Amino acid sequence: QVQLVESGGGLVQAGGSLRLACAPSGRTFTPYTMGWFRQAPGKEREFVAAINWGGWSTYYTDSVKGRFTISRDNAKNTVYLQMNSLKPEDTAVYYCAAEPTRSIPIATMTSSKDFGSWGQGTQVTVSS
Repeated sequence: QVQLVESGGGLVQAGGSLRLACAPSGRTFTPYTMGWFRQAPGKEREFVAAINWGGWSTYYTDSVKGRFTISRDNAKNTVYLQMNSLKPEDTAVYYCAAEPTRSIPIATMTSSKDFGSWGQGTQVTVSS
């Protein structure tokens, strides 16, 4: 397992932007598929986006397509989630997740059970 540390959460008005970052503690995450999930109060954790180890393959849940962008900088050992046009319904704790690369499409990795390592989460609050 990899220890992950998220940063970048906060309070923003609707229509605003935030960028979340996630970095592993103590090791490289190059051979890992990375994902972002979120959990709103009273709701189950849901998939947001995933990116393969090289960064050329990404996948998003429908509700964030066109607004969120997942990317990674392997030289900096960091994965990002750029969130634009934020809506109040995006309010949640956002979690970074990692899983050793497997020979399956990342589009199939949309369950929290598909990832073995998790960060502690960072709060994103979007006010209306």
